[in-house]
Amino acid sequence: MIKQEVVDKILDAARVEEVVGDFVDLKKRGTSLIGLCPFHNEKTPSFNVSVSKGIYKCFGCGAGGDSVRFVMEHEKYSYPEALKYLAQKYHIDVEETERTPEQVAAQDKRESLFIVTNWAGKFFKETLWDTEDGRTIGLNYFRERGYRDDIIQKFELGYSPEGWTALYDRAKAEGYKDEFMEATGLIIRKDDGGVYDRFRGRVMFPIHNLTGRILGFGGRTLKTDKKTPKYVNSPESEVYHKSDVLYGLYLAKKPILDADNCYLVEGYADVLSMHQAGVENVVSSSGTSLTSGQVRLISRYTKNVTILYDGDEAGIKASLRGTDMLLEEGLNVKVLLFPDGNDPDSYVQQFGSTAFKQYIAEHQQDFIFYKTHVLLRDAANDPIKRAGVIHDVVESIALIPDAIKASVFIRECSVLLDIEERLLIAELNKLRIGRAKKTDRNVEPLPTPRSAETIAADAPPAPLPVETVSSDVLHEREIVRILLHYGSRPASWEEGDVPIAPLLLSGLNDVSFDDPACLAVMGIYREFINRGELPDERTFVAHRNRAIADLAIDLLATKYSLSPNWNDEKRKIYVSHESERLEDLVYGAIYRIKKRKVEQQILRLREDLKDETDTTNMEIMLANYQKLKDVSKIIAEKLGTIVVK
Repeated sequence: MIKQEVVDKILDAARVEEVVGDFVDLKKRGTSLIGLCPFHNEKTPSFNVSVSKGIYKCFGCGAGGDSVRFVMEHEKYSYPEALKYLAQKYHIDVEETERTPEQVAAQDKRESLFIVTNWAGKFFKETLWDTEDGRTIGLNYFRERGYRDDIIQKFELGYSPEGWTALYDRAKAEGYKDEFMEATGLIIRKDDGGVYDRFRGRVMFPIHNLTGRILGFGGRTLKTDKKTPKYVNSPESEVYHKSDVLYGLYLAKKPILDADNCYLVEGYADVLSMHQAGVENVVSSSGTSLTSGQVRLISRYTKNVTILYDGDEAGIKASLRGTDMLLEEGLNVKVLLFPDGNDPDSYVQQFGSTAFKQYIAEHQQDFIFYKTHVLLRDAANDPIKRAGVIHDVVESIALIPDAIKASVFIRECSVLLDIEERLLIAELNKLRIGRAKKTDRNVEPLPTPRSAETIAADAPPAPLPVETVSSDVLHEREIVRILLHYGSRPASWEEGDVPIAPLLLSGLNDVSFDDPACLAVMGIYREFINRGELPDERTFVAHRNRAIADLAIDLLATKYSLSPNWNDEKRKIYVSHESERLEDLVYGAIYRIKKRKVEQQILRLREDLKDETDTTNMEIMLANYQKLKDVSKIIAEKLGTIVVK
């Protein structure tokens, strides 16, 4: 049995276009990739890969899934073997164990830790906005730093009261256990057995995972006492591993994909200020050196990274060493240095959003050339130091997997370093040969593909039975489709910008679903909403129940995409998208499914009336019939007010 945290790490690392691209020649078309389906013979490509959704779908044979499903289907691997294949591809260590009762309890503990951290996030946020100390101390601090209220809300910032046990007392009153608060680092136990709040008297920065659940916190003190640490962070726990988390990535995923670039900054404040300036494709390493896990996270969404440095010379040199990991992952790395000791946060506050955007657009330079200039400046005319610079620069170029890109850097750097290109190439080849020998000694064999007959024991649980698609099921699937595509978006037409998912589900409390897969998806949504969370697409796409996963893939996959010619400046033709009229879409779907269910009840009542002989019962049934007809008429009138295009 592969540990769940390892499975999560594998699913986080696996990029569907890279996994599928190892077996299928993919070409870009619109926002997706297409190729010839490997699961059936075809001459015209109908195989579609959606990078942003992490799925593949063949519109010819119907095959679809995520990275794990592709490996299982293509290589005839079992589920554990497919995970091992992906783990080896993305250099993730897999430790297998039997699932004992203790491990089951550990999984329950992991979920409990999530519940406690998310409750704490809500407590800190409510304290900031709803208490006198929170508003006068915490909220005033954020506003004095120049952050707008919408940014404070967006990042769910909070305030931890000054009292020694304010959080602990509230948690105990609401039934939360000491062991989970202690395991997440929310409280610290003293030698005498007493406890106190770790983050007391600090403004709070929640740290989210990719699905928006809170993993841990960063707390900044507002005191000027030099003995008090400026920042205190959550300790490592079963749910929080600092080296595998990037602050702000939960909100930056789509902007990074849209811009095909990721800005990498140092601290929480830099992320907030850049969002306030309108630049959202930004993440932070939370003030620590970049790790390989964080690099792989970035590479899931883009191959282009721009590192924003402040003017601190020592910090820049330290960062140069860590940046080589980005090159090794095959990323295109640019750097940008802010003037006069500014960082992104201070630059935005001093010069404003427009000047900030202009500066970062005009002052980026390639990392290799930047590194060369910085090291040469320090070496000056010292021949020994210059030799070290040459070796250091070539070491960085040797990490670049693209041979053409590496050769361009070699040629350009030979001019900058004033050394013959052939000597740099010789040094480059020597380094690469050494790395290749070292890698060969550590290579582990891939699992041998197994026949379909031998994998039954390890296969995922059997899927829910799927009934023949009827018009009733199509109405239910439309509800699920809206949830999957737009469930986490705010219902902007409602006060408070509540997400669409709970609004949609609340309108369907009196509607029963017949399709098992749709019913299961609705149940999962309700479970998450009851915990104050929302599921992401992967919850369903990677679900072990095949029927749920297939339904999600079918509803998320888009067979056709709008040609860019329709919206170009020359023709001035604008084609609207359903996402621009979500209010009509949501309420239209609710009314249509309710109308269908009411019509079914009317038909059943008509049939029952034919066989009913008791006068009293007939009067009751006729009264119910009239009520249903009245409801049907009201719904029809509502639908008449909704424009459905």
